[in-house]
Amino acid sequence: MVAETDVQIMTDKPLDCRFAEARIRAYRGAIERYIHCKDKRFLTSLKPIPVEARAAAIVRDMARGAARAGVGPMAAVAGAIAQYLGKALLRKGYRDVIVENGGDIFLKISRPVTVGIFAGSSALSGKLRLRIDPRQTPAGLCTSSGTVGHSLSFGQADGVSILCPGAVLADAVATAVGNRVQAAADFPTAIAFARSIRGVKGVLIIKDDRMATWGGITLA
Repeated sequence: MVAETDVQIMTDKPLDCRFAEARIRAYRGAIERYIHCKDKRFLTSLKPIPVEARAAAIVRDMARGAARAGVGPMAAVAGAIAQYLGKALLRKGYRDVIVENGGDIFLKISRPVTVGIFAGSSALSGKLRLRIDPRQTPAGLCTSSGTVGHSLSFGQADGVSILCPGAVLADAVATAVGNRVQAAADFPTAIAFARSIRGVKGVLIIKDDRMATWGGITLA
């Protein structure tokens, strides 16, 4: 754990913990420096904002993902750190990598895995598992909730999970879709919104005892 970043990492060989911690500190540092030295709005804005062309890559990627989803850049922070750390581990020579950061996951795998979905007080919480196949990875699978955790949401979904090729976009879109769900009646419009964003490969929405899926979401 580094400050608010609390990750779980699974790899195909023993993890270099010092390397992982150093990378997390570097990514967090880049984001914090941009906020404190360049633009404090990056921390608080609930809408997309432009960033400097010379900003760190993780900052630029968060801004791009947020712009595509129509949310503030910090909506993508957990997914961004998971993705950047996962890709750093792949470059270091790991073959199978799963990085989970507060419910947001980056994964590159060589055999199928199942991922459990926690959705607060929903009757479906803990009963659903998603199957992710190697051909779908590298991927981001990120989950947002309006009823669980401390992240800001303007909706009341118990869980919104988004599958994308990367966790930055998946995290931002999960927030944006969650903002659109107050009740199960909102599922169709929320899914239509997600489908309109290039790069979204799958959607799962849970509210109370109801659920809806679209795209590359396979229940195990």
